[in-house]
Amino acid sequence: MSIQQLPVVVIGAGPVGLAAAAHLVERDIEPLVLEAGDTAGAAVREWSHMRLFSTWGEVVDQAAEKLLAPTGWTGLDPATYPSGGDWADQYLQPLADVLGDRVRTGATVTGVSRAGRDRIVDADRETQPFVVHVTCADGREERILARAVIDASGAWTSPSPAGGSGLPALGEKAAADRITYRVPDLKDPAVRARYAGRRTAVIGSGASAFTALAYLSDLAKADDGTGTKALWILRRGISGSTFGGGEADELPARGALGLAAKAAVEAGHADAVTGFRTEAVERDGDGRLVLVAEDGRRLDAVDEVIVLTGFRPDLSFLSELRLGLDERLQAPVALAPLIDPNQHSCGTVYPHGHRELSHPEQGVYLVGMKSYGRAPTFLAMTGHEQVRSVAAAIAGDLESADRVELTLPDTGVCGGAGLFDAAENEQGGDGGCCAPAPEPRLVQLGASAAVGADAEEAPAGGCCG
Repeated sequence: MSIQQLPVVVIGAGPVGLAAAAHLVERDIEPLVLEAGDTAGAAVREWSHMRLFSTWGEVVDQAAEKLLAPTGWTGLDPATYPSGGDWADQYLQPLADVLGDRVRTGATVTGVSRAGRDRIVDADRETQPFVVHVTCADGREERILARAVIDASGAWTSPSPAGGSGLPALGEKAAADRITYRVPDLKDPAVRARYAGRRTAVIGSGASAFTALAYLSDLAKADDGTGTKALWILRRGISGSTFGGGEADELPARGALGLAAKAAVEAGHADAVTGFRTEAVERDGDGRLVLVAEDGRRLDAVDEVIVLTGFRPDLSFLSELRLGLDERLQAPVALAPLIDPNQHSCGTVYPHGHRELSHPEQGVYLVGMKSYGRAPTFLAMTGHEQVRSVAAAIAGDLESADRVELTLPDTGVCGGAGLFDAAENEQGGDGGCCAPAPEPRLVQLGASAAVGADAEEAPAGGCCG
């Protein structure tokens, strides 16, 4: 069998992996989707309680929709917002069903290489197929040959730790019983009981942190003063871009998340601690957790900690491939400058495809969230454009592969100082936006100062449009 007759292995049966398979089928290329979970969209189902800030019209891939149409599947209201559970049940699972035997669940990829060639061997390397090692749910091991490999395995299983250095804080692993790295489902009575009437630290500054703060604020309102309180831990200062794009965001639901977090602070349901980079997690005499910063600050004890500091790609099973990854972001080198949060805080990224996603190892592509490495702001529609281009490139249609067929929405956040605010922003500078940030209100928390915005103050600044 020639290499061209082998399937393209797609790692991950999530939104982008299944879209990749749909685009390959559209081009008469046989895909084989390998999913470690026991169902399609397994990772999405783990946050089924959360609502997307993109509408149905923005999270359904066009090639996938064409594949579904003959089955009687009808498009969902393009203007409404699905939950993770809706996305999995009403779109991802039907798509996996249409793909049929092309999707294998319970198949964990443990390694990818060139057949008979480790990463140091040059001789005839490009003429060899890829070999994908798989461990099945029943423990069997299998080897699959492929003409190309599309890794859409995401980053859900590799959350970043609380430690400000990128490593787990001292004591973080030992405190695992009181720490979660996911936004909790507070509609679940057992989960709700864990946080109701308690003091919870939320570490992070992105959409997930906004969501957690909003959920905890709603819980505090429902508990009517029984003690539910959030402590928002920020590694940088409060600035005009802290709460996202707000009403200037071209994805309104995404902007609303930041406004909800701001409302939680203004209502007194959350106090914000700025410039706090966690060094250690200690226990007090009651078993509660005390967060300690690199600068020595110690916060009053909390009952729970929600760490939402982003995700990082699992590259362990790709170690025998010659990848070209940016040394900071672990994203493809040509893509990294477009998404580097050290340079900007904007969410708009130029649409990109196979050229930005290529590696020295020809025929392997990291797509979806995994392609962003450690950078935030990934959108599903970005992944759909990526795999459209990649499938065209694998098919040899470079004209289509190089064509841009996507316009991305803006966050409404202009510029900014990236991952670390400039010194003048540590206590509330404008962060690169035009309107001023709110004046902070200081609240004494143990030996530290927490910052919150008073309800009567001006809203956080937007950007010049």
